Amino acid sequence: MQETDWHKADILAALKKKKISMAGLSREHGLSDGTLLNALNRDWPRGELIIANAIGVSPQEIWPSRYYEKDGSPKSRVIRKPI
Repeated sequence: MQETDWHKADILAALKKKKISMAGLSREHGLSDGTLLNALNRDWPRGELIIANAIGVSPQEIWPSRYYEKDGSPKSRVIRKPI
């Protein structure tokens, strides 16, 4: 398990490598242009999953601190609205 979260710039770069913009990804999922940017700054399981799926990795790989306790045990997370 990776111990640190990806840097915001690394997340945006991974999307850019796949020719995906954050605004375009937001619109594709029926959200306003800047909405998915919220997932870069705070916990939002649905947004994290959308971004991770676009990059091709799991949200746990991008944000381990949001999914695992310091001892490595999983945190309880709920996606209230499916993607």
